[in-house]
Amino acid sequence: MDYVKLLSELLPTPDTLVLPPKIKLPALPTVVMEFSKLAEDPNASTQKLGQLVETDSTLTCELLRYSNSAAFAGRQKISVARQAIARVGVRNARNFLLAAAVQQTMKASKSKLINIQNLWLTNLERALFAKEIAQKLGADGDLAYSGSLLQDCLLPALSNELFPVYCEFLKQPETSSVTLVQFEQRHLGWDHTRATAHVLHAWGFPADLICCVRLHHQGLAALQSPAYGESPIAAVAVAALMADPVQQTPDGMKQLIQLDGVWPDFKLHDTAERVAEQLTEITPLAAQHATLSRRLSKHLAAAQ
Repeated sequence: MDYVKLLSELLPTPDTLVLPPKIKLPALPTVVMEFSKLAEDPNASTQKLGQLVETDSTLTCELLRYSNSAAFAGRQKISVARQAIARVGVRNARNFLLAAAVQQTMKASKSKLINIQNLWLTNLERALFAKEIAQKLGADGDLAYSGSLLQDCLLPALSNELFPVYCEFLKQPETSSVTLVQFEQRHLGWDHTRATAHVLHAWGFPADLICCVRLHHQGLAALQSPAYGESPIAAVAVAALMADPVQQTPDGMKQLIQLDGVWPDFKLHDTAERVAEQLTEITPLAAQHATLSRRLSKHLAAAQ
């Protein structure tokens, strides 16, 4: 896909932020922004990239953990950043570090409306789910994973600064089918997908990740798109239908079940169980999280 061309269509005026100036945006670690820009240089060595990462001890530890994970099946344990980058690849390292930095930023955020830990666990589960879907589509699973992690990175700040507006969304009756994006567009004139895309562009994020974030609320329509129906964008959009602390898509579960009925390879229940197991392996906090697998079990029990 030509993500640069697609982004120019999605953000025709990328330097024009839609957010009111009073909103305080979270700050991304400088080292990650520098790494992202340096990673675009085909002549940049893993040695130079590794030295840059190692200026941030937290990100270095995260990258080493990632490169030594079962996903890369390395026989020898890696202990320095340049070796980690060589093993996972510059592009994967870039996407992982961007996502890790956003995780740090989100955990440091404050919101009077959203439980940050619950939101992060939701995004992590969505990311794992998006990666599974991308693999079914024959698309880039790592890009889908990173896109899902990034999709709601501004929601804590937005809900805190615009508390009365987002409170009104939560006050909607349970029978309402109005999505958060529709509500934002109606009451603010913009939505968090557009705002986040502008901010990520200003931070120097790559076009492919920004496109995934900008289109993450396309839902099942993304799968039918001739332009990106078999891309990570579609995988992220499907994963975004999963329930979250704000219930951004009230009928998301219903749509996932409908998709399971028409896409034989989707295997919603099996995929949800596999993702729940992966989430448990990543964090002990998964035990406290209402995973998609648990929600599906409750849904089936209620339907019987």
